[in-house]
Amino acid sequence: MSTRGLEARARAYAALGDPSRLAIVDLLAHDDLASGDLAARLDLPTNLLAHHLRVLEEAGLVARRRSEGDGRRTYVRRTRTCDDLVGVPHLARPRRVAFVCSQNSARSQLAEHYWRTISDVPAVSGGTRPAPQVHPRAIAAGRRHGLDLSAARAKLVAEVLDGSELVVAVCDLAYEEFVAADLHWSVPDPARSGDMAAFEAAYQDLTSRVDGLAASMEAERP
Repeated sequence: MSTRGLEARARAYAALGDPSRLAIVDLLAHDDLASGDLAARLDLPTNLLAHHLRVLEEAGLVARRRSEGDGRRTYVRRTRTCDDLVGVPHLARPRRVAFVCSQNSARSQLAEHYWRTISDVPAVSGGTRPAPQVHPRAIAAGRRHGLDLSAARAKLVAEVLDGSELVVAVCDLAYEEFVAADLHWSVPDPARSGDMAAFEAAYQDLTSRVDGLAASMEAERP
């Protein structure tokens, strides 16, 4: 390994050596959280939390992005580097998984259909304000990766949930509107730009997260 690579690993391990910073990345194992939520859960003053987040970000262990819903919020997520160093804790297998976004026209549909290819846990998806149809470029993005969304339709959250699911909000707006979400993934809305590169980026982000979530459940199996 190069000297630069060793130095980067040393910075990452040093950043994780603080108990508060380790607690932060533990909370972010499956969930993107706002800075205020992290401060409240860890009972840390905001200035101290800001310091810890800065150290973690400089070490390449977390990333931050502004909410597409409430612009006053900034969500923090773990990076792949952090996952590789710390590992991802196991989750109990739910009866079903539900992916929720605002319109159920792209992100939640892609997550649902990809989930079905890698897990035997049933999956559904819904929207807080469903669009008239699934976005044509979401269908095209899915097709490029072997997913058939041609018959999918956008559905209201209330149509698909019965209260027994693990609910994953895959957009900021749905998470901020939908208090029943168990997990939050701050995935940018590809329809905002509308170009295929944005849909491809959303697909890659979602499938990476879905892989991690499914693997954490499979590890619970006897």
